[in-house]
Amino acid sequence: MAEIPIIGPALTRLLGPGRAALAQEFLRFGVVGGIGFVVDTAVLYGALALGAGLYLGRAISYVAAATTTWALNRIWTFRGRGSGPAGRQWALFVVVNLGGFVLNYGTYAALVTWVPLVAAHPVLGVAAGSIAGMFSNFFLSRSLVFR
Repeated sequence: MAEIPIIGPALTRLLGPGRAALAQEFLRFGVVGGIGFVVDTAVLYGALALGAGLYLGRAISYVAAATTTWALNRIWTFRGRGSGPAGRQWALFVVVNLGGFVLNYGTYAALVTWVPLVAAHPVLGVAAGSIAGMFSNFFLSRSLVFR
């Protein structure tokens, strides 16, 4: 796997080659997650504008974000890893990341339900949910979907 310019050599010196490669994958995963966060938030606010409500809107936005992050992780974070038809890999990605979804959506739902500030600004709940699910999604994706 190619190193991230500038960061890669420093990580390799600091962590050693194996851990540096893992750290670079995690950094890429985080960048992809940031893009997924933007998609998640944009689709949520679009769904809210169309009357979907806080919970259904978030379910719709999560599927859009999961599809986006799967595609970007497939072509960048874990390039050349994993096998089989793309549709099958997407389905495996979604199934495998259900644990992260539970953490993500559960955090979001709890915050929009019990924290008025988050109910008024759902992007805060999306951010908290994204962070809650990120770590489990990375390790599950790496070990089961893109191995």
